[in-house]
Amino acid sequence: MQLHSPATARYPDATADLPCLSPRLHNADLAPTPVEGRRWGAYSIFALWTNDVHNIANYSFAIGLYALGLGGWQILLSLLIGATLVYLCMNLSGYMGQKTGVPFPVVSRISFGIHGAQLPALIRAVIAIAWFGIQTYLASVVLRVLLTAVAPALSVYDQGLVLGLSHLGWACFVSIWLVQLVILAYGMEMVRRFEAFAGPIILLTVTCLAVWMVFKADGHIAWSIREPLQGAKMWRNIFAGGALWLAIYGTLILNFCDFARCAPSRRSIRLGNFWGLPVNILVFASITVLLCGAQFSINGHIIQSPTEIIQAIPNTFLLVLGCLAFLIVTVAVNIMANFVAPAFVLSNLAPRLLTFRRAGMISATLAVLILPWNLYNSPVVIVYFLAGLGALLGPLYGIIMADYWLLRASRVNVPQLYSEDPTGAYHYHRGVNPRAVLAFIPAAVIAIVLALIPAFETVSAFSWLFGAAIGAAVYLLISDRRQVFVEVSGEAIAVQGSNH
Repeated sequence: MQLHSPATARYPDATADLPCLSPRLHNADLAPTPVEGRRWGAYSIFALWTNDVHNIANYSFAIGLYALGLGGWQILLSLLIGATLVYLCMNLSGYMGQKTGVPFPVVSRISFGIHGAQLPALIRAVIAIAWFGIQTYLASVVLRVLLTAVAPALSVYDQGLVLGLSHLGWACFVSIWLVQLVILAYGMEMVRRFEAFAGPIILLTVTCLAVWMVFKADGHIAWSIREPLQGAKMWRNIFAGGALWLAIYGTLILNFCDFARCAPSRRSIRLGNFWGLPVNILVFASITVLLCGAQFSINGHIIQSPTEIIQAIPNTFLLVLGCLAFLIVTVAVNIMANFVAPAFVLSNLAPRLLTFRRAGMISATLAVLILPWNLYNSPVVIVYFLAGLGALLGPLYGIIMADYWLLRASRVNVPQLYSEDPTGAYHYHRGVNPRAVLAFIPAAVIAIVLALIPAFETVSAFSWLFGAAIGAAVYLLISDRRQVFVEVSGEAIAVQGSNH
């Protein structure tokens, strides 16, 4: 199913003719994806992850591991651990989306209730809107570098500030913002095509960049930049790096069903995730080690991101190509990670009024109004606000997965996800599952404390894992395990795990 309004009519909605559907919970964009609309095969998912893995922020994170004292093989092992965890968690989320065919705000109704689902959905949306603005700003900085390299005379417009940006900065920001809106205006099918186009470009670019750096360093690679860590501290940092990599993907792990709902089979998800995550992340880690190690061998300097290397390319034509590649991948990552999620969430708030397209326009506008460059330049906002919200994602994931896989054994009555019938399977208490909320509160508090309080710095990297585990454990402990019968596909199926 195309997820923007003009195309939705081409694919019939399997739930549209059911009388129990509430207009407060259902529209064409929130409806299950029918078979004929499931076009996200293994390559589409692989390309999705290729763009996300090889983005500038991830390279900065991996280079940070280098700067902390981990050597080449230790970084590879750390990221392999993280990649394995992400792969397993992403499969659990993806299989759920593929089977139900519904987006994340609707999936959340299973465990949190038809109205309680607004809690996890809004947390995800706030994080996404903030990062959408920040990533758009970062892409505009790359565009600014490109334009001033091609036309140095434009530097005169890079002076003075209007609400924190120069005139050239505003022009670049608005241009990138509009490009993303155009892509989203054509719906999820255009997103799929753009991700498929961008994936090979960035993979080829970073590979060529690594080869060029190795050649420039005459083959001399610094496999470590200081005295290598040993013993317990080394292993702590290795596992911490893997846990932090999992936390970085905490947003997409939560709402991967927004994309997996369009996959034709579990196999396509499994293959796309395997090549796009563990295999791709090992390639990414190898390129990181080559880039950072070669640069350190040349002048003893630790780069902050690949853009530093691109800026130093003496050939203007190659510099422009490199900037274009990172522009394309930044836009691709921003759309998949930070635009799709809030568009579905806002549509879920008012299905009768907001289609995917309209909701996307609202979220994109909010991303401009918050002046994201000021957020990015504020350590307090990044560390305490966004990191604090990010710590909440682990408990949400733990509760949703425990409910779906362990309590319900993956059996869901999809039509009742759109019903306000008080006797419905997901109505709980006035549309909210109090047990899910009660499980979320202590897990969220513990995750935030571990992530933000300096006294817990040694375990802060593991806050997402602790939050997910505690949320799942508490939820399973307080859930009602009575045997219930859920009407699925016209027949009664016994399911363990009702919370009524």
